Amino acid sequence: MKIGRYIIAFVLFMMALIVFGDRGLIDNYRLNQKMTDLKRINHVMTLENIALKKNITLLRDNLSYVEMVARSELGMVKKGDLVYRAPE
Repeated sequence: MKIGRYIIAFVLFMMALIVFGDRGLIDNYRLNQKMTDLKRINHVMTLENIALKKNITLLRDNLSYVEMVARSELGMVKKGDLVYRAPE
């Protein structure tokens, strides 16, 4: 019966290695979670890059868009515009 105990101990040891060891089931699960998170971040960055490329194209080619950005973000005015300042 000693051989049976050794076999059971060996099988339990191998199961522990498969589950908890390096590149085991738990490690594999964590890596899959990390890969999913990185894919999501990559997708978000890809969408952001597409939006930035559209913005660059508009700034290069569309003068009315450049004017709108200058007015809204930089507070610029053109000749003939009336500027009202509210008292602080």
